[in-house]
Parts: sequence; C-alpha cells; structure tokens
Amino acid sequence: MAAQREWFEKDYYAVLGVPSGANDKEITRAYRKLAKQYHPDANAGDKAAEEKFKEVSAAHDVLGDAEKRKEYDHVREMVASGVGPGGFGGRPDGFGRFTTTHFEDVGDMGGFGDLLGNLFGGRGPRQRGRGRTGPERGNDLETELHLDFLDAVHGVTTSVRITSEATCSVCGGSGAKLGTLPDVCSTCQGSGVVADDQGPFSFSQVCPTCGGRGTIVKEKCKNCKGRGIEIRPRTVKVRVPAGVDDGQRIRVKGRGGPGQNGGPPGDLYVVIHVAPHAIFGRSGKSDLTVKVPITFPEAALGAQVRVPTLTTPVTVKVPPGTQSGKTVRVRGRGIQRGSGDPGALLVTFDIVVPKDLDGDARAALEGFADKVPGNPREYLGV
Repeated sequence: MAAQREWFEKDYYAVLGVPSGANDKEITRAYRKLAKQYHPDANAGDKAAEEKFKEVSAAHDVLGDAEKRKEYDHVREMVASGVGPGGFGGRPDGFGRFTTTHFEDVGDMGGFGDLLGNLFGGRGPRQRGRGRTGPERGNDLETELHLDFLDAVHGVTTSVRITSEATCSVCGGSGAKLGTLPDVCSTCQGSGVVADDQGPFSFSQVCPTCGGRGTIVKEKCKNCKGRGIEIRPRTVKVRVPAGVDDGQRIRVKGRGGPGQNGGPPGDLYVVIHVAPHAIFGRSGKSDLTVKVPITFPEAALGAQVRVPTLTTPVTVKVPPGTQSGKTVRVRGRGIQRGSGDPGALLVTFDIVVPKDLDGDARAALEGFADKVPGNPREYLGV
C-alpha cells in the first residue's frame, strides 16, 4: 500500500475530532456524526460544507482501514520528528542536503528506504529513474436504509438514493468536452510524475503541469469543469439478506466514490434500521419471540392454544400449572438465515387477569380460593 503525500500535511484525527488512540467504534461514530452534518443533501449549494464532507470522508477512508491507519500513524511519527515531503529534519550537511547518517537512529536502512519509496513514487536511497503515480481507489461511502420488520426477516432487494461524488455522466470521467479526448502531458509523457534529484535521493513528485493525471484537457467538459467527477444523486440497488439485524452494515462493492487515475471505485456501506413489529420480536440472530395471553383456567388446568408464526399458525401445549412468563420453544419456526436451519419461535405465556367479574364468576373464584392449599407468601415471613 502506498502512503499518500497528503498524509504529511493532514491530521485526520483532528479532522474527525478524535484522539490518536481512538478505537474503531469511536472513529466510526465521529465520522457518521460529521458526515451527516456536512452531507450535500443537508447543505444544498454550500461549497464549504461540500469541501468539509470530502475532507471528513478522506479521513475516514484512512483511519477506518486498519492497514492504512497503521501506515498513516508511521508517517505522522515521521512528521513529528521533522521528516516531511518538503525536506528533512535531522543532520543536514554543509550543502543543505540530507545525509544518510540521519538514519542511524532509525535502524534498518532498507525498511526506511522502502517507506520512502512508497511515499515518493517508488524511490529508495540512491535510486534514479522515473516513477509512476499509481491508481487511487475511491472513498468508501455510507448511507442508511429503513426496513419493515418482515422485509428484514425474509430479505429483500431494494434501492437507496444517495448524493455523492460520481463519475461525470457527460464525459465518462475523462474531463474532456464531449467528442474530444485528453492529450498526453508533454511534461511527464503521461506518467503523472516528474523526477526531482536531491543529492543521494531521487524523488518522484506529482507533475506540476497535469497534476498527476498524465493527461491535459484542453477543452473541458462543461458539466464537471474538467474534473471528471460530479456530485449528483444516484440510485443504488441493495440486496438485503434474510435475517439482517438492526444496525448491521451491508457492503455494496464498487458503488462508493469514484477512483482517480484509473483507480477502482470505493464501496458503499448501508446501515440497516429495522422497524419493530406489532406481534413478533427477535432474540439473537435467528430466534423469533411472541407473547401469547392465556386465561387463568388455561394456565391452571393446561390447554392447547393457537400461536401465530411467520407462515401458518401452530398449536402449542400449555402445561397444567403454567406460571405467567413461562417460555416454550417451537423449533423451526424462527428466522431462516442462509442455508442453515431456521431458528425457533420462543412463545412466552402471559396470564390475563379479568378486571370485571359477574356474580357467578366471582362466586366460583371465591369457592376456589377457599380450597387452594397453603400460603404462597409463607416464605416471605410476613
């Protein structure tokens, strides 16, 4: 993975407002809050908010990836010690050039040279020649999707509407006016970089003429002003698997931000929000729950009661002497996830106490109360 030159200049932790020791959840939480605050949908026409949204997205693209974050932290340590893309701290010689004795405290010269090679286009110490700017992957994006309970249980294919950076719909990303093509940059001959000799080092720097693209657009696309990228609303199809959980993130590969210099697009992450159901609930990943009211005689004497499921109702036995809150398991009537066996339906009995009794019912219960042996509260000692 090649570190980016911008990493020397950008403090992504400060951009997201988190400490350098923040964990993944803290970083994600901070990103979601800022992305929602500065999202183009909520700030139509606000260029400052648009730039802030891009900056926040770029910060999350690095800090939200474990490998990128590790290398970024290494780069920031170099910045703190005085090393940067515009020059080096340490012990310069009399000509203002950096001497290799600076690396004595670093340790393995080869390892540090490799890192420098990543940072400056593949150049190690005392290497010459021309480097090439590699393709840059697009930013990962995130949006939300609200689902009905049953759609989440059964799975559904639906769409989300997002507004984000996307490949220009007019020029197809070339940045050139429709009917024309970009010209190869005469400065870098299409490589996107130029060599910069600095004593024992030869660094590759972004071509100042073409900005690293390797091409020059003489007649710019009017739609994207030559960038090859526009901000526009678009619809993305999302396949939601059966049994998706509330808060789960679904990855839609390749539907994030557009890549640059021929790089691949990023991914789109869809955060699922599941609405509650009037009857059913969930326990774990595969089990459904349902509360079933029963009468006092059914609880005391036992009964067979009909219970709803996701398909057809089933008959469940109420054992004699059932207490309120007792739960029985009905296998195979829960949520089907993937190719495995479906979960269970957890039926919890709730004894319903009548509020209004007529004379006969009251007399029957009073007669029953006189015949109930023992005192259920005796263990309380009161």
